[in-house]
Amino acid sequence: MKFDLNKVRNIGISAHIDSGKTTLTERILFYTKRIHAIHDVKGKDGVGATMDSMELERERGITIASAATFCSWQSHEINIIDTPGHVDFTIEVERSLRVLDGAILVLCAVGGVQSQSITVDQQMKRYNVPCIAFINKLDRSGANPFRVIEQLNEKLGHTAVAMQIPIGLEGSLEGVIDLVHMQALYFDGENGETVLRKEIPAHLLDEARAKREELIDKASLFSDDLTNAILEETEITTDLLISAIRRGTLSRKLTPVFMGSAYKNKAVQPMLDGVNLLLPCPMDVTNQALDMDQDEAPVTLSGKPADPVVALAFKLEDGAYGQLTYIRVYQGTLTKGATIINVRSGKKTKIGRLVRMHADQMEDIEAIPAGYIGALFGIDCASGDTFVSPGINYSMTSMFVPEPVISLAIVPTDNKSQINMSKALNRFTKEDPTFRTYVNEETNETIIEGMGELHLEVYVERMRREYNAVVNTGQPQVAYRETITRKAEFNYIHKKQTGGSGQYGRVAGFLEPVPEEEFVFDNKVTGGTIPTQYIPACEKGFRQCLAKGPKMGFPVTGIKITINDGASHSVDSSDMAFQAAAHGAFKEGYAKAGAVILEPIMKVVVETPTEFQGNVMGSLNQRRGIILGSQEDGPQCTIDAQIPLSEMFGYSTVLRSLTQGKAQFTMEFSAYKQVPNAIGEELMKKAQEKKSKVA
Repeated sequence: MKFDLNKVRNIGISAHIDSGKTTLTERILFYTKRIHAIHDVKGKDGVGATMDSMELERERGITIASAATFCSWQSHEINIIDTPGHVDFTIEVERSLRVLDGAILVLCAVGGVQSQSITVDQQMKRYNVPCIAFINKLDRSGANPFRVIEQLNEKLGHTAVAMQIPIGLEGSLEGVIDLVHMQALYFDGENGETVLRKEIPAHLLDEARAKREELIDKASLFSDDLTNAILEETEITTDLLISAIRRGTLSRKLTPVFMGSAYKNKAVQPMLDGVNLLLPCPMDVTNQALDMDQDEAPVTLSGKPADPVVALAFKLEDGAYGQLTYIRVYQGTLTKGATIINVRSGKKTKIGRLVRMHADQMEDIEAIPAGYIGALFGIDCASGDTFVSPGINYSMTSMFVPEPVISLAIVPTDNKSQINMSKALNRFTKEDPTFRTYVNEETNETIIEGMGELHLEVYVERMRREYNAVVNTGQPQVAYRETITRKAEFNYIHKKQTGGSGQYGRVAGFLEPVPEEEFVFDNKVTGGTIPTQYIPACEKGFRQCLAKGPKMGFPVTGIKITINDGASHSVDSSDMAFQAAAHGAFKEGYAKAGAVILEPIMKVVVETPTEFQGNVMGSLNQRRGIILGSQEDGPQCTIDAQIPLSEMFGYSTVLRSLTQGKAQFTMEFSAYKQVPNAIGEELMKKAQEKKSKVA
């Protein structure tokens, strides 16, 4: 098997909800001959898009899990991961970007840069992923690609430059003009599969020349040869121009913008050419791992297929033949029968079966060399695990996993559902690091936690369909926190000296609020009043108290504890005694420190037709929302607000009825803020009622 890494592209397709990512992927697969018929996302034909292989995805017309496939275009191999746009499935986008070398940022020609486009762009920035942009839906009324390019520059801080201009817009969209080759491209045939290159229409020639000048001007910053060619007024070759644009794209300082309409089969092929010409191959990207034997010192991976293996499991799926592990190889070659080690667990595994995935179909292969994405069968691991050859101990840097903000109690209806539910939860928590589950000790209920209502709703639905586990759900619960508002001192003696070996420890100091940190422990004990060996026991004791605050049992955050004095007993002091003393000291100080409850505040962005703006703002104000601003953009209006999560339950239904189903909103976690007194008292009352019921 011969592998040419220069002709490999690992790319993702990311965008705001409903920008047409999955439709675009469907067209790419059709033009690269991976599929032989095009299906729509909201499949009228009952088939649904190829990449939305989950039944739920097809019904709702949304993407939930990122799907992986590969195809080839002009002798280049392209691995594509189609990622979800809903913020609830943000981890799917995170883990995909972690293993990709480049990305296509899809934008709607009408909606432009929307709230989720901003989130996706920040994620690309975090993993330093170069991207090209594709402005989709040029056939829709109100389409304005040049306004979108302006927004890319203003809102996202890109240096975006058009690679094409449209021939006609909205209903009269005919094709695009390629500014690099200065040709008009038309798309003929039943599904636009034949690309016709013609002369540029006379009425667009001046605009095309002006836009090409702009393109050359911005690209010249990345190439001295191109600058010289401009100054000497010699001919600017396409190769010279493309290599300058590529250099700018790889350094993330230039964003080439392609445009078209995936749904109308226009201009998808030139964008694929752009992927080949402008996005990085695995050799263009520097990947680092952490050497676990050298105190996590960063190591740059060679990317050579002959070196020891370093690979990352970035996604798990439960397939018909057991667990399927999607893996990106960064160095070395995974071959059938080879032995690899899971760095996290230290387990050795022999590779049985290697496959390449195409949505939910697969083909067997012999090896996966560095730079490629494939999948393994029958390997026990969790999402984000690193696999290496025996003899090295490297770990790929971990993914950023946001904390869950919402929880829900679930109760199985019968014994069979109970067994199936635990199977489902076991699998979902392994697959998705943002989905967590635990059993509440007081009420004995199973609690699931996640990133939003839709996130948990989808998992409950998947339990029912995939595992036949029928569960009833309780009211959604918000992840409240506790903190303190002022400094308070403590001086606590823990004393148990009744016959036999006793327990004795005194801990003194103070606690104070630290808004930006979760917990800080400061040891200021001098003169050995608490012997050094007991300091860790004190810290451990304080840490144990953070899980359940004395005020209402919520986790405690934003607190600094300083110990500066204490006392010990030569016989009766022990780790246990100082842990117990720390517990008592914490309670004593906390009672005087003005404890308050914090609630998660969400950043909410509502996109609505302008005529409903007043109604929408009114509905946000009713929900204790603070409106940060609103922008009118033609017929659409975008409202930014900060609203407590507890007020947002069921908001999608309210918003639909207020706006005749025309508005949509996204929300993501922003910060924790203090709960107003009236609501704090209400929460206290509810907690006391619950306690008396349990008692």
